[in-house]
Amino acid sequence: MSTFERHTLENGLRVLLAPMPQATSVTCMIMLAAGSRYETRETSGIAHFSEHMFFKGTERRPTARDIGTEVDGIGGEFNAFTGKEYTGYYVKCAAEFRDTALDVLVDMLRNSKFAEDEIQREKGVIVEEMNMYYDTPRDFIGGVYEELLYGDQPLGWDIIGRKETVRAAERDTFLGYTDRWYKPERMVVGLGGNVGGDAVSKIEQLLGDLPATETGEPAAAEVQANGPRVKIHHKQSDQAHLCVGVPSYPLAHPDRYVLQLLATVLGTGMSSRLFTEVRERRGLAYYVFGINHSYTDAGSLYSQAGVDINRADEAVETIARELKRIAEEPVGSAELEKSRNLAKGRFLLQLENPQGMIMFGLRREVLEGEAVDPQAVQEGLDAVTAEDIQRVAQDVIGGHGLNLALIGPFDDAAKFEALL
Repeated sequence: MSTFERHTLENGLRVLLAPMPQATSVTCMIMLAAGSRYETRETSGIAHFSEHMFFKGTERRPTARDIGTEVDGIGGEFNAFTGKEYTGYYVKCAAEFRDTALDVLVDMLRNSKFAEDEIQREKGVIVEEMNMYYDTPRDFIGGVYEELLYGDQPLGWDIIGRKETVRAAERDTFLGYTDRWYKPERMVVGLGGNVGGDAVSKIEQLLGDLPATETGEPAAAEVQANGPRVKIHHKQSDQAHLCVGVPSYPLAHPDRYVLQLLATVLGTGMSSRLFTEVRERRGLAYYVFGINHSYTDAGSLYSQAGVDINRADEAVETIARELKRIAEEPVGSAELEKSRNLAKGRFLLQLENPQGMIMFGLRREVLEGEAVDPQAVQEGLDAVTAEDIQRVAQDVIGGHGLNLALIGPFDDAAKFEALL
C-alpha cells in the first residue's frame, strides 16, 4: 500500500494525502510551484513579501490578530516558507479541527486584502529581516555562493530580495505576481496525519471553483562557466564563512541518490570526512558540512564552514583536497555502508511526524510531479555502489575547477584562487 494518496480536481489542482491513522493531529499544507525564481529583477523579493502579506487579513478575518486568534483558538501552529522554486503555507492542529485549519488557509490565499497601510508597515519588517540576514554570515554565505554560481538571474538572487525593490512594492506588484502564479495547476493541497475520510470533498468545496489557467514556466537556469572562481564579500569579522563547491545535477537526475551518498560521505555527521579533517584533526572550524542542493534544472555539491580568519587559506586548501580525493580514490566498503545507513536514517527521522511526511511528499509532487513512496528512496540509496560514487565524483568534481564564496576581512581573491 502506497504512503500517499493522490487526487486531481477538475480544475487541475492536486490533493496529496499521507494518512497516519495513529496520529492525533493533522498538518494541512498548501504548497505552490512558485517562488523567488518566478520574479523579475523589478519584483525581486515579492514572493517572500507576498508570503508575509497573506497573514495580514481577509474580509472575513480583517486583521493578522483575527487570523492568529482563530488558529490559537484551536490550539494550532501556523507558518509559511518561501524557497526559490516553491512556497508553502501550513496549519498543524488536533485532527478534530481540520476543517477550521483548511478554511483559514484557503481564506488567506484566496481573499487576502493586501491593504496599502499593511504593505507600507510590513516593508519595515522585511527590511529588518534583510538586515538580520546580511548580519548573519552563516546564512548569508549561501546567497553569496549562489550568486557566484548563477549570476544575475533569479536563481542567483537572494530570496528576500533587494531593499529598493521591497520599498518600491505596491498593491499591484503583489496582485501581478499572485494572479500570474497562484493558479490550480501550480497548487497542491497536502494533508498528513489523521486526515479524515472526507478530506478530498472538503478541499473540493473550498478550491474546486478556482478557474483552471495556464501559467507558463519561468526562464530556464543558466549555470555560469565552471571554476576556479572566487567571490569575496568583504566584512570585518572574527570568523570567516565559506562555501567551496561545484555545479552538480538537477533534482530528477538518474544519479540523484549517488550524489546524495557522495555528499553524505563528505560532510554529513560527526564521522564524515570534512568534520574529521577540518574540525577534529586541524581545529579549523566550529561547524563544517557537505551537501548537495538541487533545483529542477541545476544543482551544486558544496561544503560550508565557519573558520578562523587567520587560517582561512588552510581551511580552503583542506576542503578542496577532500573534494578532490573522493574523485580520485574509491570509498571503502565500511565507510560506504556507514554513510548509507546515515543517509537512510536521517531520511526516516524526517518522516516520523505528519508535517515531515507531507512536506516530503509535497516537495516531490510540486517540483517533480510525483510523490514517490519513501521506500523508493531507501531502495535508491541501497543500490549505490562505491564505483557509482567515484564515477559521479569524477564527473562533477574531477577535471573542474572549484568555486569559492567567502565572507570575511579579505581583499585578495587571487590568493584563494591559487588554492583551488
